[in-house]
Amino acid sequence: MDIKKADQHFIHTYNRNITFEKGEGMYLIDDNGKKYLDMGAGIAVSALGYSNEEYKQGLKDQIDKLIHVSNLYFNEPAVKAAGYLCEASGMDRVFFTNSGAEAIEGAIKLARKYARTKNPQNKGHIIAMEHSFHGRTMGALSVTGTKHYREPFEPLIGGVSFAKYNNLDSVKDLVTPDTCAIILETLQGEGGIHPASEDFIKGIRALCDEKDILLILDEIQCGMGRTGKMFAFQHYGICPDILTSAKALGCGVPVGAFAAKEEVARALVPGDHGTTYGGNPLATAAVCKVFEIYKKEHILEHVCELTPYLQDKLTKLAAKHECITDVRGIGFMQGIELNIAAGTVVNAALEKGLVLISAGTNIIRIVPPLIAEKEHIDSMCSILDEILTEL
Repeated sequence: MDIKKADQHFIHTYNRNITFEKGEGMYLIDDNGKKYLDMGAGIAVSALGYSNEEYKQGLKDQIDKLIHVSNLYFNEPAVKAAGYLCEASGMDRVFFTNSGAEAIEGAIKLARKYARTKNPQNKGHIIAMEHSFHGRTMGALSVTGTKHYREPFEPLIGGVSFAKYNNLDSVKDLVTPDTCAIILETLQGEGGIHPASEDFIKGIRALCDEKDILLILDEIQCGMGRTGKMFAFQHYGICPDILTSAKALGCGVPVGAFAAKEEVARALVPGDHGTTYGGNPLATAAVCKVFEIYKKEHILEHVCELTPYLQDKLTKLAAKHECITDVRGIGFMQGIELNIAAGTVVNAALEKGLVLISAGTNIIRIVPPLIAEKEHIDSMCSILDEILTEL
């Protein structure tokens, strides 16, 4: 495909140079027939890899029944998917969206509405984290703690302050009587693959309980089994008041969700929030099939089993190459911090048939499909070893 011709009708918000035509298991295949090992999973989306037969059949079966019906009515896949998500997360009620950014928008609205049902004068102050990333819509940008994402689009929604991630005192310093919510990624993604420390996240949970503040956990990227638990917060023995999910929730079909505890969820009433496509039968049929395949194929157990192997291989790679300054993460969400530009490595990897993605300017983000085996980890590390040696 002529890339210049292909790009002529798109708004230029991405720099693209490859056309992928199909996928098989852990591999993507471009329009020239070249095969690539995918260790980015469409930015942590394609947890089941590509062309999973059971997943595809579930979508085909739903297409034969019903693709869309408005939210003025129930549909069976949405009811079933809501049950699966509540059971997996410990939440009580769900609202399905089309994306992670929309899930964040809904979570913000819910938090502010809940606060104002208790105190109509509450100003809806929200504490977010520096270096966080929650999406590109105006509300999601407002709680994204990286200036270069926000500044071109200001003024955004007001009443947001930014604390230092993994610094509980910096959060406490920002609390006011108008603080209605604290929002954070349980494991920061775009900000550099930084897991929450146990003291930090437990301290925030205790602070929220003490001050009657809602805890919103963004698990759009780190949830749905990526860390070896269905949701990353389950490693810490705490629970949020509001949870956001997307990406691997549908494994490729665009779907997101925000979920909440019963008392909080009741704050939204008919007319407060809505969506045309969110929770339609096709999207939620995908959600159902994802949960069913996870259980059947023991996906969480597989991630837990392979994580020590992945971490060991990355640690050995770091010991060999001085340009690697740190390796960190949980489960199948790992970051390789470099003292060189990550983009250079990502581009070189593509030339060698390996798909990687970056996080920020100097971190390689390892977020493979959750079906990755030792051979795929070995292949990735071998190619990275070659590239870093050459560089």
